[in-house]
Amino acid sequence: MRILISADMEGATGVTWTDDVVPGTEPYQRFRRLFTGDTNACLAGLFAAGATDVLVNEAHSAQRNLLIEELDPRARLLTGRHKPLSMMQGVDSGVDGVVFLGYHAGAGEEGVLAHTYLERSITGVWLDGVRASEGRLNAALAAEHGVPVLLITGDDRACADAADYAPGVAVAVVKESVSRYAASCLPPARTAELVEQAARRSMARAGRAAPEVRAHWIEVEFDAAQLAAATEIIPTVERVDVRRVGFDAPDMTEAMKAFKIVTTIAARAVEGIYG
Repeated sequence: MRILISADMEGATGVTWTDDVVPGTEPYQRFRRLFTGDTNACLAGLFAAGATDVLVNEAHSAQRNLLIEELDPRARLLTGRHKPLSMMQGVDSGVDGVVFLGYHAGAGEEGVLAHTYLERSITGVWLDGVRASEGRLNAALAAEHGVPVLLITGDDRACADAADYAPGVAVAVVKESVSRYAASCLPPARTAELVEQAARRSMARAGRAAPEVRAHWIEVEFDAAQLAAATEIIPTVERVDVRRVGFDAPDMTEAMKAFKIVTTIAARAVEGIYG
């Protein structure tokens, strides 16, 4: 039984602030260890419930955050950037389920460090007319490969979001959002138990399903008009409003590749404090 963990950081134990997840800061070094602890707790539960191989794919920022020297030795770690499927690299390798670990709410929503790919420039993303977090986008990509979402860990807002795009999914709420930069947090000893037990339960959902391959329409709304102007030059991308672009794709894999191009160009079009 092969499992993929897509490991993001904003939803990790104790994380509430920008410096907690940005390399080069003192808090980041603390929270790398807590992030690794959440991952190990998840691994313990998955292996205890029958997983035979688990690939942990780093999904946060530069995707070099987990401490491999402290990682459960039974796991494999996929670390580093420029992966074709980014946060979901490995979902096309025949895995029987995927875990969204350390996930967060989407852009324009309530939740700790809520965003979708770009931390502040994107104010909303819609997948087929439904507001979409990174979790919803990644779940659609997983479904295209017949891979069920087994578990999500993060704050209460992220877990509530998951219940909508992956009904029946196991959840581990490690903190309750108070604002974008504040949360009521459980200490690592308690979150480790919650995550491990949820991971054990989640294995009951493991097992490949029929792939769900279909066309999709994605819209992206920015906080400034010039970002829409910068991205509408991409073939297939059209301007649908002053600050919004949209594009269609024959399947979710192609949609996510196009989305990655849109976000990359938008990020390069941000100018100083005015954005």
